[in-house]
Amino acid sequence: MSDLSPFLIPRGFRFAAAKAGVKASGRADFALIVADAPASAAAAFTANRVTAAPLVVDKEHLRATGGKVRVVAVNAGNANCAVGQAGLDAARATCAAAAQAFHCRAEEVFPSSTGVIGVPLPAEKLIAALPEIAAALSSESDRFMEAAQAILTTDTIEKTAFARLDVSASGELQEVRIAAFGKGAGMIHPQLVPHATMLVYIFTDAAIEPAHLQAYLNQAIERSFNRISVDGDTSTNDTVLLLASGASRVTIGANDAAFAAALNQVCTSLARQIVADGEGITHVVELRINGAANDADALHVAKAIAHSPLVKTAWAGCDPNWGRLMAAIGYSGAEIDPERIDISFGTLPICRNGGRAPGFDEAAAHKYIEQPEFSISIQLNQGSGSCVFWTTDLTVQYIHINADYST
Repeated sequence: MSDLSPFLIPRGFRFAAAKAGVKASGRADFALIVADAPASAAAAFTANRVTAAPLVVDKEHLRATGGKVRVVAVNAGNANCAVGQAGLDAARATCAAAAQAFHCRAEEVFPSSTGVIGVPLPAEKLIAALPEIAAALSSESDRFMEAAQAILTTDTIEKTAFARLDVSASGELQEVRIAAFGKGAGMIHPQLVPHATMLVYIFTDAAIEPAHLQAYLNQAIERSFNRISVDGDTSTNDTVLLLASGASRVTIGANDAAFAAALNQVCTSLARQIVADGEGITHVVELRINGAANDADALHVAKAIAHSPLVKTAWAGCDPNWGRLMAAIGYSGAEIDPERIDISFGTLPICRNGGRAPGFDEAAAHKYIEQPEFSISIQLNQGSGSCVFWTTDLTVQYIHINADYST
């Protein structure tokens, strides 16, 4: 298993992008992924109870097909959310047009949208772009990258990840490929079920039944996309879709450790890329919570810290104010004993037994958190629960980006 150049795209998929005219910038804003045959599908969606129209349609379609997808249609620039029946009509019209173009059932089309909430989606623009985008479809890496770029909103760079593994089949080793792209820079605190918007599309050429595929996805997202936060806002459109074309002719069953590891690698890479491209950020922070009463408590502590404006602004100013961490731990809801908490910045002792560490060096701590990426370790000494979580600072630039977003 290893990272690859984007030239090894999973077999059985074609990609393209076009300028449909949804983005005010005039940049490419419509991406299409077409499977050569109906692909097995697994998906996870936002837990936000205000849900964009495409997600409603996606769930209906996955139920209708038993977890099969032929076409993925993603537009950027408009979230198709909070517009009532008009949003559902726009999503369904796009699916119907794509189904006609690619000779499949409308239920085999998976729509996604990202952008401004509360503005009707001009589906006619997407439909008008279908002939152009259909003509451009290709399995080449250039088309894959164009699709990855077309779904971006406030992102500054496309996010991609790749892995491969050799699987023993018919007495010889056969190659299975995994590739993915995604977007997300703001409105990032995914709460994906089961457990600006994050969209992730993952492709493999393995042959995997939908039920097994869903189990692999659920496991992967729990340690990747559900362990990141930029601003604590859960989007109305968060979606992760995993498709398996079967084009490699290598069958993966349940509980395949090598495939699970490769998928986890891809998901974790994308999750960290999304955090690193957070709106206006200057620091990426890895939180390592250990010694919690259980894993759930460890996650409560991580989220309390990651969502605290006081903590995040201290990081923005490179201020080693560990008292703000203690306060967040205290209101996290986790089981704690304040006099047993230890905190370290990297290897630097900051807090021991709930108080200032004897070896605390404020100048060294300040210098350490001046780095673009740093790690904070917290030991609660309550049990064996643990969590690794990635988050960011909060800067003035974040305010500027989001104050001007809809205009």
